[in-house]
Amino acid sequence: MRLLLVEDEPALQRQLKTALEGVGYAVDAAGDGEDGHFLGATETYDAVILDLGLPKIDGITVLERWRRDGRAMPVLVLTARDSWSDKVAGLDAGADDYLAKPFQMEELLARVRALIRRTSGLASSEIEAGPVVLDTRSSRVTVNGEAVRLTAQEYKLLAYLMHHKGKVISRTELTEHIYDQDFDRDSNTIEVFVTRIRKKLGVDLIRTVRGLGYCLEDTPA
Repeated sequence: MRLLLVEDEPALQRQLKTALEGVGYAVDAAGDGEDGHFLGATETYDAVILDLGLPKIDGITVLERWRRDGRAMPVLVLTARDSWSDKVAGLDAGADDYLAKPFQMEELLARVRALIRRTSGLASSEIEAGPVVLDTRSSRVTVNGEAVRLTAQEYKLLAYLMHHKGKVISRTELTEHIYDQDFDRDSNTIEVFVTRIRKKLGVDLIRTVRGLGYCLEDTPA
C-alpha cells in the first residue's frame, strides 16, 4: 500500500514516515501544500495523510482541488486546531477522517488501516484467502495458523492483492502501489516476488491472468 504524507513540521514528518514504513507502507512525503497537491494530482495513492496548516497552499484548498479534479483516494486530515469548525471544514472539503494534534501514533496507524479497509470493502483487520490470513494490525501472515516470513516488498505485494481479492491487478498497478516515488521501480520484479510468495505460502492462490496481471482468490489457481 502506498501513502502520501503532507506535513510541514520536519521532525513530525520524519517520525510519521518512519512509523508508516515500519508497518509496511510505501510513503511519499511533501513539506508544503504545493508539492503535496502536485503529488496527489499526479501519482496513485491508497490513502493520504494531510496536515491542514500547510505553507504555500493550505490543506483545505489542496483537498478541495483534489476532489474537484476527481481524485477519490481516502484522506485523513491532521490539525493542531481545537475549533470544531476546522474539523467540519475538513470533512466538508472531502476528508474521510480527521485527527487532532497531538495524537498517539497507534491511533493514527489504526485510522489509516481503517480508511484503506473501508475503501477495499473490508470489515475486519484480518483478511482471509483460503488458509492464508493477513493481519493488517501486526503485518503478520499465517497459513493454517503457522507464521510465514516475507520480505517487506513481498508483504506489500501480497497485502495489495489481498485488499483487492478477486480482482485482476496489472503489473503496472502493483508497481505503482508497492514502491514509493524514489524507489527504482521495475515491473519485471513483480513476477519474481509472486513466485517467491507462492513458494513461501505453500499454496497457490495467486492466479496469473495472461496479458493482464494477477488475481488472488480463495482457492488454489
